[in-house]
Amino acid sequence: MTLLEIMVVLAIIGVLSAILIPSMERIKLAARSNQCVGKLREIGIGMSNYFLDHGTTFPTMVAARESRDEDVPAIDTVLLDYVKDETLFQCPSDHAGIFEKTGSSYLWNSLINGQKMGNMDLLGLTESESGIPTVSDKENFHKHVGDGVNILYADGHVSRNLQLTVGR
Repeated sequence: MTLLEIMVVLAIIGVLSAILIPSMERIKLAARSNQCVGKLREIGIGMSNYFLDHGTTFPTMVAARESRDEDVPAIDTVLLDYVKDETLFQCPSDHAGIFEKTGSSYLWNSLINGQKMGNMDLLGLTESESGIPTVSDKENFHKHVGDGVNILYADGHVSRNLQLTVGR
């Protein structure tokens, strides 16, 4: 093999690396986002287990807490017995340490506190469980896949919704 052939092979490897490395990073970030969706689905299953013990009444919880030290009913304390794994409350894309500080990467919709499944009302805007959010990301952890947050709805489905921004 001549020096020129080696240089050509190295150039081809360099070009392929320049193309593949950014693609692999996007794939890894998308996988984390999908894991977050899976965790929200598991929280939804935990909510179904909660309903078995409490009828079809949603729990009364704070939307979020500032610190794990606060003694208030939060999603990670009220639903922990129903999901059995506290790491379900940590979004894999939460690199800001929100889970470590507050106990959850997710926000509870406190407007549904105490409401019964099948007889829900979100400020008169919708009565369909498929349109009523229950749990969402606390922040837009998934900017790499679009400007939005993952949301678990009362009927159990999870989707990514556009995040409204002010002053853009």
